[in-house]
Amino acid sequence: QVQLVESGGGLVQAGDSLSVSCVASGRTFSTYTMGWFRQAPGKEREFVAALSRSGGITYYADSVKGRFTISRDNAKNTVYLQMNSLKPEDTADYYCAARTYGSEWTIPRAKDAYDYWGQGTQVTVSS
Repeated sequence: QVQLVESGGGLVQAGDSLSVSCVASGRTFSTYTMGWFRQAPGKEREFVAALSRSGGITYYADSVKGRFTISRDNAKNTVYLQMNSLKPEDTADYYCAARTYGSEWTIPRAKDAYDYWGQGTQVTVSS
């Protein structure tokens, strides 16, 4: 069983930056592919970013490419999402997800490919 706990959400203004983080339980964090997803009110949960076990391979949704950066610290069992130049349309609950199987090169964008989820942290961007 893997537990994921997000933190760092809040209320910011358009153009501001915010970082959210996710701490995972367990001793094998370095073997997990990690992803960030978000869900706005009335919308489906959507892919934001993901990175490989080593952190050497990253993928981003087109809507956040160039503004968001995903990273991880395997010594701290933590994955981060640095969000810059935030827009009102980035307002959502942000969830981290872990995929505990697969390889370094399997970095899915589909939410069904991840087997553990955090409880989410709310990010609100005012205009």
